[in-house]
Amino acid sequence: MFLSFDQIHGSNGAEYFIQRLVLHDIMHLDYFEIDQSAKSFNPDILTHSQYEDVVRILHEEQPTSTHVDGSNGGGNSPEVTGPPWQRGSGQHSMVNTSQAVVHDGGQPSAGSSKPSKKGRDLNNIEVYHDKDIFLENYEQMNKSLKIYIYPHQKTDPFANVLLPDTRSSPGGNYASESFFKISLSSSHFITHDPAEADLFFLPFSIASMRHDKRIGAGGIKNFIKDYISTIKREYPFWNRTGGADHFYVACHSIGRTAMDKAPEVRINAIQVVCSSSYFLQGYNAHKDASIPQIWPRPGVPPIRHPSEREMLAFYAGAMNSRVRESLVRTWMNDTEISVHQKRLKTPYSNSLLGSKFCIHAKGFEVNTARIGDAIYYGCVPVVLADHYDLPFADILDWSRFSVVVSTEDIPFLKKILKEIVDSDKYVKLQKNVLKVQNHFQWHRKPIDFDTFYMVMYELWVRRSSIRIRLFNE
Repeated sequence: MFLSFDQIHGSNGAEYFIQRLVLHDIMHLDYFEIDQSAKSFNPDILTHSQYEDVVRILHEEQPTSTHVDGSNGGGNSPEVTGPPWQRGSGQHSMVNTSQAVVHDGGQPSAGSSKPSKKGRDLNNIEVYHDKDIFLENYEQMNKSLKIYIYPHQKTDPFANVLLPDTRSSPGGNYASESFFKISLSSSHFITHDPAEADLFFLPFSIASMRHDKRIGAGGIKNFIKDYISTIKREYPFWNRTGGADHFYVACHSIGRTAMDKAPEVRINAIQVVCSSSYFLQGYNAHKDASIPQIWPRPGVPPIRHPSEREMLAFYAGAMNSRVRESLVRTWMNDTEISVHQKRLKTPYSNSLLGSKFCIHAKGFEVNTARIGDAIYYGCVPVVLADHYDLPFADILDWSRFSVVVSTEDIPFLKKILKEIVDSDKYVKLQKNVLKVQNHFQWHRKPIDFDTFYMVMYELWVRRSSIRIRLFNE
């Protein structure tokens, strides 16, 4: 096994990676080596020639755009529940700034556009574990990260499964999977030369297979088994690493068991998934990455002042887990915590905008779109989902814009939340929610620091982290 020099020394997220690796696997490794040759990068593969300007601008310039209500806008990034050594504490700056980078002509960055000298300030945003290291590595990622997508033609009988659908805009609960494929396919990260690729993308879509009558939910495992066998036979790239430099993206919960007949994918490849429970077999937090489940909503997120959010907390959803049943049973008659055991007849957005806290309670899986909904509407997320490896955990400090509560503490939920409101912590949390919004938004043409770029960063810190020698050399 090899850990690159950059991965060990280059980022705060890498520290988290190493700590998790030690906790999970270090006792099972045959050898442990640091590949110091990975420290250098090739300047010939720069794609953003002016990217240094962007990083400088991100540190120096204040945001200039405003929301429809006249308030300053802000991009936001969620914080992930991590081990105690990763969680933030103390006082934090509440400057409401944005992570979006505006390019020439006032248009957001997309694909290979070159950054101009108009930008937004990240310098005072204290929602990161280490913003300086994040920005430094983000710059390197944009310069050098290269992805090779296994090629398929439009005439392929399963083109609907293997190619991005660029004709329509993704929607619904599992849109993250489709948005990623569309964004990646037109990005500057793509290379057509596998020799310069850092990672190889397995482009099958779990959601598309599920809806394809030729495959269906029952045929997904066989399809993936056959697909992996094909790329092993026709290309040399999987076999040389055992698939450790390959990745796939899946947001539907069925993706968690889709690799059962191709266990080498689950064990070796990077799984970028919404169902990221480190309690269940098949997900390894040091190797795999969590992607947020986001229901896309166009336009600028609405703003509601904390003083106008009269309800303490809100939840609505189906009763498909003991956690949700316990939550509703405990608080269904309360006047300050509004819980509902089915969908609302009134607009969902009204309750999200009218509540200080919005509850994400585990259902069939640890993930739902409720965290993304809460962040979009400026509501502080309350996470009731034990063992959830929250999205972007090695970048963002979730304790600074959310409240993570053990499911055993549901009876004490009101006390916990009221203590936060009675102190000055709630106002700080809510302001930080506004700061992380951009990290939880998809765009057909990606904008710097949006969900697509955050996922690419997660892949960047995992590149070349594991190499498996199948045979003695």
